[in-house]
Order: sequence, then C-alpha cells, then structure tokens
Amino acid sequence: MKLKVVREEFTKNSTIGSLYIDGTFFCYTLEDVVRAEKIYGETAIPYGEYRVILSYSNRFKKILPEVLNVPNYSGVRIHAGNTKKDTHGCPLVGLTKSKDFVGMSRVAFNKLMERLRGQDNITILIE
Repeated sequence: MKLKVVREEFTKNSTIGSLYIDGTFFCYTLEDVVRAEKIYGETAIPYGEYRVILSYSNRFKKILPEVLNVPNYSGVRIHAGNTKKDTHGCPLVGLTKSKDFVGMSRVAFNKLMERLRGQDNITILIE
C-alpha cells in the first residue's frame, strides 16, 4: 500500500496537505512548518519516502501507524489532532480543512486505520 502526502498550503504555523492512498485522495493532513533546520517538536518531517508499520505507541497507549527511519526524528506517528499544538512533528489527518486546522480528525484516523490493518508493505511518500 502506498500513501502519499502532497504538501499544498504553507503558513507560519503549519503545513496542510492531501493524503492519497494508492493514488486516490483520502483525506487532508496537517503538519508542523517545513523548515531547513529542525526545531524539536515544531518541524515537519523531511521530504522523502519512508516505511510505515502499525505498532504500539506508549504515548497514546494504542496501535498507531509509525513512520520509520526519518532522519533525526524518532517516534513519528500518524494520528488524530486538529492544530499545530497536536503535531509535535507528526502528521495529523482530517476530513475537513481550514487555515492551520484539520477537522473530523478522529473519523479520518479511524477510517485510515481500517485501511491499514492487515497490510504488510506500507510506504509513505512526502512531497
């Protein structure tokens, strides 16, 4: 399964994009600001392609998609949330969007988990 995030809207507070699954639009994403130098907990992950697994998150106390081998990052998870304060370097998903905000995030996340469960070879391309 191939996930792709196309970053489209850049503000001083966040980055909004579109998430595609196997080439079909699925939902919106919200990430931290894209920047050349990383600021801990405030910078979007670098452009590139990464492997994704479903694993237990000690922070969230449940199974979440984990983005592996992101340079200079650890514990990157795709999860629910609405604004920059929820990201901490992780991509958030939502069914609606407005400036610096994604909405219906838990619904989007639950639908994403339905699609990801049982998949063995998941990658995410960030562009």
